[in-house]
Amino acid sequence: MHTPEEDARARDAADPGHRHLFLVPPAEGGRHPEVAYLAGNSLGLQPRATREELLADLDAWRRLGVEGHLEAERPWLPYHELLTAPAARLVGARPAETVVMNSLTVNLHLLMVSFYRPAGERTRIVIEDSAFPSDSYAVRSQARFHGLDPDTAVVRLRPRPGEDTLRTQDVLDFLAAEGHTVALLLLGGVNYLTGELMDIPAITAAGRAAGAVVGWDLAHAAGNVPLSLHDWDVDFAAWCSYKYLNSGPGALAGVFVHERHLGKEDLPRFEGWWSTEAATRFEMTAVSRPPATVEAWQISNPPIFAMGPVRTSLELFDSVGMTALRERSLRLTGYLETLLDEVTADRPLTVITPRDPERRGCQLSVRIGAGSANELTKRLRHEHGVIADAREPDVVRFAPVPLYSTYHDCWRVADALAATVEATS
Repeated sequence: MHTPEEDARARDAADPGHRHLFLVPPAEGGRHPEVAYLAGNSLGLQPRATREELLADLDAWRRLGVEGHLEAERPWLPYHELLTAPAARLVGARPAETVVMNSLTVNLHLLMVSFYRPAGERTRIVIEDSAFPSDSYAVRSQARFHGLDPDTAVVRLRPRPGEDTLRTQDVLDFLAAEGHTVALLLLGGVNYLTGELMDIPAITAAGRAAGAVVGWDLAHAAGNVPLSLHDWDVDFAAWCSYKYLNSGPGALAGVFVHERHLGKEDLPRFEGWWSTEAATRFEMTAVSRPPATVEAWQISNPPIFAMGPVRTSLELFDSVGMTALRERSLRLTGYLETLLDEVTADRPLTVITPRDPERRGCQLSVRIGAGSANELTKRLRHEHGVIADAREPDVVRFAPVPLYSTYHDCWRVADALAATVEATS
C-alpha cells in the first residue's frame, strides 16, 4: 500500500514532464533540497539552455562590435524574425500576424491606438471586473485620452452574486443587450486571479457580431492553453513571455493582429524606424513605408539580449508542443485539485477556480478564510519549501506548470497547507 507521497513519486515516474530542462531554486525550508515551485503564473523558471545561448549572443558583440548586425551567427538586424514563426505556432496565428516586441501593456496601448476608435454611441470598453490592474489603468487612460469619462466609458463585468468567476453566458447576454455601445471588448484569456479560462471563440464571435472590436490579454493563456487566434477571428491580442513562457523577468511580449487588418492605410498607428519595410530601412527616408504585416506596429529596433531568452523558450515549446503540455496540465492540475479537496474539507480554505477542467488553465486559486495571503505564502516557503503566489488580501495561487512541475510538488503543496492551516473540526 503506497503512502500519498509514494503515490506522487510513482506518478512522476510514469509521467515525468520536462523538469530536467529547467533550473529549480534550492529550498529554504522543509526537508527537500529543491523548492516545490508553483508560481510559474507569476514568473517561470529559467531553462537550462538560456544562459549559454544568451552568452553566445553577448560574445558576438565582443567579437564583432557593430558588424554583429549582419555577421553574428544570429545576425541582429533580422533577429526578431527568428521568433516570429514559433510565436505564431504557439498562439495559432500566421507569421504575418505575429511579432515579438516591447512589454505587454505598451503593446496594448499601441494596439488600442489602432483599434479603440470611439464614435457616436459606440464608446465603451468592456473588461472583466477582476482584470489585472495594469489593464484597468490602460483602458481608463485610453478613455481619458479620447476625452471620455473612464467611470462611464469603461464597463467592468462582474460575476453573479455569490460566485467567483464570470460566466460566458453573462458576457454574451451583455453583448446582446448592450453591444451597440461597445467599441472594444478586452478580456483576459485566462483570468489572473481565479485561473478561469474564458471561452475565447464564443465571446469573440459574439463581440464581433455586435460590431465591437475584440482583443484579448493572453498574459496567463500563452504557453498555458492551446490557442487558435487566427481561426477564432480575434481582432488583436497581446501577451507577456515571463510567466508560462519562461523568458525571464520583464521579458519581451508578443502581439497578434488578424490579417484582415494588415496593410490597411486608413488604420491609425504609431510608427518608428522598425515600422517601415526592412528593405527600405536604411534609405533614411522621411516617410515610412510600412509592410502589410503586423511588423508595421513595431517602432524601435529590438533589444537583442532580451530577445535571446524568448527565442530559447519558444524553441522549447516547439519541441514539446502545446497539445502534449495541455494533456499533462489537465492530469497535473486535476491531481492537485483532488489533494486540495481533502485539505480544504475541514479548513477555512476554498478553491475558487472552476472545477471543469475545460474552464481553467494550470492554476488553482485558493481563498483563505482568515489571515493574510502574503503571510501564508511566506510560511509555505520558509517552513516547507513551497513557493506559491499571493494576491492580497485573501487569495493564494498555485500553478502546477506542466513543463517542470511534478506530482510530488503537488503533494508537497497539499501537505504544507495541511500543516500550516489549522483544521476547524
